[in-house]
Amino acid sequence: MPAEIKGGINIAMKVPSHQYAAVIAFYRDVVGLPPFDEQQPAKGFILGPNRLWIDDMPHLSQAEVWLELFTDDNERALTHLTANGAVRCDAVEELGEGFRGGWVMKPSQYLRA
Repeated sequence: MPAEIKGGINIAMKVPSHQYAAVIAFYRDVVGLPPFDEQQPAKGFILGPNRLWIDDMPHLSQAEVWLELFTDDNERALTHLTANGAVRCDAVEELGEGFRGGWVMKPSQYLRA
């Protein structure tokens, strides 16, 4: 049985540098979401009960969205996800020494339109 996985409040939008200012302006000026900037240089917006983080990623060519998930058994959950086609992407962003987690990309071949 896999470890229980739950959604967190954080949504990370990794945005290429050439789109960063326009994305910030869109959520701030057009949508009107309340901004926050407690963890500079990241910019964020309050999105109902969630936090939308906009990160400037110079090496990207298109935006990516990453969802925060929680579990009581990190290793078991990561093993379950990778065994079912998810790909570890820990190079996306350094999470710090001793962080119990990682970046995992969904297997796009399982998506249906």
